[in-house]
Amino acid sequence: MKRIGVLTSGGDSPGMNAAIRAVVRKAIYHDIEVFGVLGGYSGLISGNINKLELGSVGDIIHRGGTILYSARCEEFKTKDGQQRGLEQLKKFGIEGLVVIGGDGSYHGARALSEQGFPCIGVPGTIDNDIAGTQYTIGFDTATNTVIDAIDKIRDTATSHERTFIIEVMGRNAGDIALWAGLAGGAETILIPEEKYNMDEIAARLIKGHARGKKHSIIIVAEGVTTGMDFAKELEEATNFDTRVSVLGHMQRGGSPTAFDRVLASRLGAHAVELLLEGKGGRAVGIENNLVVDHDFNKVLETKHAVDLGIYRLSKELSI
Repeated sequence: MKRIGVLTSGGDSPGMNAAIRAVVRKAIYHDIEVFGVLGGYSGLISGNINKLELGSVGDIIHRGGTILYSARCEEFKTKDGQQRGLEQLKKFGIEGLVVIGGDGSYHGARALSEQGFPCIGVPGTIDNDIAGTQYTIGFDTATNTVIDAIDKIRDTATSHERTFIIEVMGRNAGDIALWAGLAGGAETILIPEEKYNMDEIAARLIKGHARGKKHSIIIVAEGVTTGMDFAKELEEATNFDTRVSVLGHMQRGGSPTAFDRVLASRLGAHAVELLLEGKGGRAVGIENNLVVDHDFNKVLETKHAVDLGIYRLSKELSI
């Protein structure tokens, strides 16, 4: 293999640039040319592809977002769109492709692999909802962003003696809410994987208020409900004064943490190694601090599982 491509797809996540850098420099180290696809699968279909040199990825390891840009592409879900993408890869002489993204990006990479074109998936999503890896690139940074917001909101919650509800991202996975909630000392955490009991939540808040507790922090994962809807429900149950903060897309941005930079570097480099070995249809990941890879089918057909032990611990510590 003498020429490979790399693209980022779906929602951006901090650390994607570090992964791009690792792919480019690992490949060039082995005398392989690298071409960057701009704009995800849309850019692949349109042929928006440029050669990347060592200097192309200089001074990007600390930057959030993705220098290759990203987009969602409905057309690539069709056989015609995939065929047009394959034609562009052939036109540029690209023999293997590294796809950095989440679940939707993996489906596109699997489709190409099933048509005989070797693709390797690298998990880049803040949601941490990809099977076959304990952590996805961007999850740690997003969680720390939420923790920083919790710390700031707690200051004003204390000052005004209010209950604050913080809505966080994560799609249908509760990892961001769970990890940030435990680390931020939240009194209540709502995740999609576990049903919540409003009577229980209300009783805990009322009990805390009775012993002199003047404020509370509640973390709501977007896959459960909206912060505003939950606030209305809580106010009806407790008559407490509440405020809602929706953190939104600020969770996607920012300079990646050291953990995400190292994770992205390790996974990006391993993706290139797999292509050098003639392998395709694989997704890389991290398990017990070891870099691993699994077949796309196994990854996409396995449901991500949140660590319910952390959930139980958070309830025990928020008494």
